Amino acid sequence: MAALGWLTPRRRSATARSVLAGEAAAEAARKSSQEDADTTPPATKEPQESAFPVPGDDRAAAFFDLDNTVMQGAALFHFGRGLYKRNFFETRDLARFAWQQAWFRLAGVEDPEHMQEARDSALSIVKGHRVAELQSIGEEIYDEYMADRIWPGTRALAQAHLDAGQKVWLVTAAPVEIAQVIARRLGLTGALGTVAESVGGVYTGRLVGEPLHGPAKAEALRALAVAERLDLSRCAAYSDSHNDIPMLSLVGHPYAINPDAKLRRHARDMDWRLRDYRTGRKAAKVGIPAAAGVGAVAGGTAAAIALHRRRR
Repeated sequence: MAALGWLTPRRRSATARSVLAGEAAAEAARKSSQEDADTTPPATKEPQESAFPVPGDDRAAAFFDLDNTVMQGAALFHFGRGLYKRNFFETRDLARFAWQQAWFRLAGVEDPEHMQEARDSALSIVKGHRVAELQSIGEEIYDEYMADRIWPGTRALAQAHLDAGQKVWLVTAAPVEIAQVIARRLGLTGALGTVAESVGGVYTGRLVGEPLHGPAKAEALRALAVAERLDLSRCAAYSDSHNDIPMLSLVGHPYAINPDAKLRRHARDMDWRLRDYRTGRKAAKVGIPAAAGVGAVAGGTAAAIALHRRRR
């Protein structure tokens, strides 16, 4: 896939593969959201009384990280569980997914080596399968493993932006197909995710660029902002991970949600807003819509799901 040439000037730290991954994610997200808009009637907007988000500001949008920000745990792990149930791979592979999930849940940080292993495993598993097949399975997996893991508080934040008439996008390293399912189920505008290469509707086992992670997320926001005529200084972004500091730093309204230690320190140094739904702690700075507090629940840092159950 050729670069789209949408991007505004950027920091030189972004690699060519990051740019390619970001542009591919933005293109896939816009295509998917346009298809949804063509088939879904417009939602009725409720009055929004808070000063932020600003009602009717069509040059503002909100961007939400997925893992541990919108949803407890890692989407790729839950997707792997669903594929295992459908005999896409064997028990030893699921055990590896479970260990990676345990690390993520207990340590509260993303281990690059674990994430790379998970992505490599997922690519090898889906190679040769049709994109339409994985999209259909993604719908089932959402109902089975993800629907009851959505953080109500973060969901309320997203709804506040929607009620203000703004577009809301997921931005995640998870496969774009599963990210789009989650976004659609939550009533969001769309999703930017890692794009796996496909030819003739069949996965090749390769990525377009690199995973949508770290600097690549920032590139995806730049590309989408240009295409959608957004003013990033009026946009908001939400994440739990210090890896998303490049994305958070692009927008005028950055939020640290369920932050890891590095992001918490950075957010405090930068006077960013904080919210932790794992413990019920109050926001460190006023300005988060009150609706988010209503949905806050204690999540805890539970261990990974036990693997003693045999496949039926």
